[in-house]
Amino acid sequence: MSTGYQDSFLKVFTLNSNPTLAEEIAEQIGVALGECSVTTFSDGEIQINIEESVRGCDVYVVQSTSEPVNQHLMELLIMIDALKRASAKTINIVMPYYGYARQDRKARAREPITAKLVADLLQVAGAQRVISLDLHAPQIQGFFNIPVDQLVGVPILSDFWSEKGLDDVVVVSPDHGGVTRARQLADRLKAPIAIIDKRRPRPNVAEVMNIVGNIEGKTAILIDDIIDTAGTITLGANALIKNGAKEVYACCTHPVLSGPAMDRIGDSPIKELVVTNSIPLPAEKQTDKVKTLSVAPLISEAIIRVHEQQSVSVLFD
Repeated sequence: MSTGYQDSFLKVFTLNSNPTLAEEIAEQIGVALGECSVTTFSDGEIQINIEESVRGCDVYVVQSTSEPVNQHLMELLIMIDALKRASAKTINIVMPYYGYARQDRKARAREPITAKLVADLLQVAGAQRVISLDLHAPQIQGFFNIPVDQLVGVPILSDFWSEKGLDDVVVVSPDHGGVTRARQLADRLKAPIAIIDKRRPRPNVAEVMNIVGNIEGKTAILIDDIIDTAGTITLGANALIKNGAKEVYACCTHPVLSGPAMDRIGDSPIKELVVTNSIPLPAEKQTDKVKTLSVAPLISEAIIRVHEQQSVSVLFD
């Protein structure tokens, strides 16, 4: 990892979604965070001022489109426009968490595909590259006509679990859609996998059916990309204990943790929930049960590699 970066044409800016992560990324690269201000007019309109020259620079803007999603998305679009008009050489969006990613297809008649709309908005504004982390649906990369580097969180999570040294582990996918992710973690931990077969009657309501795989007497690690209201993960944890698992841990890349999530996790048999800082957790969500790992080393390495035109794929290992 670089300790000091000698290139005045690489600039890292942050907006309001995740300034702490951006500071960490800039520090890891060895550059100072770019100077810009985001203010809001009395009617809610956003004003952005870039307070240093970006002419001819390769600019990286760190912004997760997490809650408040629309505010953070508009900040990002306005910042891209400002950079374009200020003659930045390249505008690279570092979006650890891509909001609206779950609206990635038409599941019912007359539904929007908002993940594609967001991709279009970013490109029309002037984005030239997106660096993201664990997109909810891999096909979102295809919604863009610009390069998309999708980093993966499994190596960070697997290193944590390896060091924790749990006995007799089984990695569990909370649904069929997450099997590939569970398999990646299981391969790294040299553990078997199990799958929770569930039926979801309507959005944000999960119903556990049965468990495919042997979990009896084992230490189960549930893995998902996003934990939102925590309904799926806590129902899964209850089902695992009921079916004979010794203890249950959980992990995810993106801790959305909205609505009743923290109460559900607190009341569940989950011993520890491990997340990354792709979305910042406010103080009230930082409980004894929640452990946060930083994605700053991974993202800073990706930025350096993109800037120096090196391969980014090595970071997937």
